[in-house]
Amino acid sequence: MSYVGPDFDPPQPRRSRRRPLLVALAALVPGALLGWAVYAAVGAPGDAGGAAVSAPGSPSASASAPDDGKKPTAGTTPTAGTAPAPSPSPGRSRATARGPLAGRVVVIDPGHNPGNFRHTAAINRQVDIGTNRKECDTTGTSTNSGYTEARFTLDVAHRLRDLLQRQGATVKLTQDGDRPYGPCVDERARIGNTAHADAVVSIHADGSAAGNRGFHVILPEAVHAGAADTRPIVGPSEDLGARIAGNFVRATGSAPSNYVGDGTGLVTRKDLGGLNLSTVPKVFIECGNMRDSKDAALLTSGAWRQKAAQGISEGIVSFLRG
Repeated sequence: MSYVGPDFDPPQPRRSRRRPLLVALAALVPGALLGWAVYAAVGAPGDAGGAAVSAPGSPSASASAPDDGKKPTAGTTPTAGTAPAPSPSPGRSRATARGPLAGRVVVIDPGHNPGNFRHTAAINRQVDIGTNRKECDTTGTSTNSGYTEARFTLDVAHRLRDLLQRQGATVKLTQDGDRPYGPCVDERARIGNTAHADAVVSIHADGSAAGNRGFHVILPEAVHAGAADTRPIVGPSEDLGARIAGNFVRATGSAPSNYVGDGTGLVTRKDLGGLNLSTVPKVFIECGNMRDSKDAALLTSGAWRQKAAQGISEGIVSFLRG
């Protein structure tokens, strides 16, 4: 997601009420963890996609700001190449009548927007997320060489869209680089709600300290405040997140985060507007840490991004097919 910098707040101690979720995850991914052991023994995947590329006019690392999915607050609880060309209608799916996911709607939420850094006043305005007020959006983070999170999330979103459409799903994007900035986090939630999505995944990459590695999936905590009421979606969102985590390990060879989630790859939070305001099953995935050189080598690889999209897709398909 976005950069937290040197003031990164560690998560609060693990809470035991998530033990059932840990058991569920353990049941889902024994083969994936075995795959990770092999991965650890032989080394990381090669960078088949090339080195990091700086986007012209992209904000520098120092310009990155904390965002709605980055810096844990007191409510944080640990629990268990080249992008494909966009479809002819940005942000919309091609009509697909066949496949195992025919009739299913998936919303992909690429975190941030490549134009956010040009509209700081607009994205800094406060919006209501139920539990409190937060920034509309932020610029996101970047690798030390300037490959931005916003470019990363769009690339993975395009790859994920293609994979899901091939299975017959109707796929919508919250943004496709087709607007000056945003959308704000509350609007991102509304897009999934209005679409009556069967699943929503918000794609991000973290901006933590060097040495912090691995992915984690963020699940909604049960909140009921103001416009936020996640109680109906907590259970299905946990199922969706656990399935994505297990398949992400298997597809990418990446390990769960070594700095949040107690090694489970799952974290529960109540401070994110995109989750708080959702009325449909939704999770965030932080695919890796852009500020760690080893993770950055993966995130800037087109071949690895395809694996990331494959892992997320397989998790969504598993969730939708039960």
